[in-house]
Amino acid sequence: MYKQRRNRRPTKLRVDEEAEQRPLDPQKARARTLQRAVKLLAAKPRSIAELRERLLEKEWTNEEAVDAAIAKLSEYGYVNDEQFAQSFAASRVRQKPIGRTRLARDLQMKKVPKELADAAIKATYEETPEETLIDDAIGKRVRLRGRPETREETKSLFDHLLRRGFSYDLVIRKVRDLSSSSIDETDAPEE
Repeated sequence: MYKQRRNRRPTKLRVDEEAEQRPLDPQKARARTLQRAVKLLAAKPRSIAELRERLLEKEWTNEEAVDAAIAKLSEYGYVNDEQFAQSFAASRVRQKPIGRTRLARDLQMKKVPKELADAAIKATYEETPEETLIDDAIGKRVRLRGRPETREETKSLFDHLLRRGFSYDLVIRKVRDLSSSSIDETDAPEE
């Protein structure tokens, strides 16, 4: 029996892998890194640190090429951590009522510097107070599930608001207010 030889040609995927592993000259690496940065920013806004991390994932780039790309994009105004933090914070609060703690954690995950994150949080909550946001969150929860009548339902609402990032003191005050108002409504004499 003869074994058949198969003429194996590299597939397109293998060709791309080989091309990525070959070292590029510095000029091509810079151009390719800039192109990738633009594509990443076109997909969604990113902080500088987040963009840097994504660019350095590729083997064909280096710190120098990434720094050059970020400098060029900063010059054009495409990356700006202060602006990113402001718009991210405002959009998160508009989408869903969340508290300071949750927003701070989200900005930290986006790798925004702490000073810029704190300034963005302060500006956002000056525009829309946390009291208003927690009232919105409670209102939505009550519309969906009704007023909490049992201890378990009250605990569930309490935990929900804490997960949303509202402060413990604010949550406990609002849940108590809601509980006392529901007691007042049920105890009111009917005419």
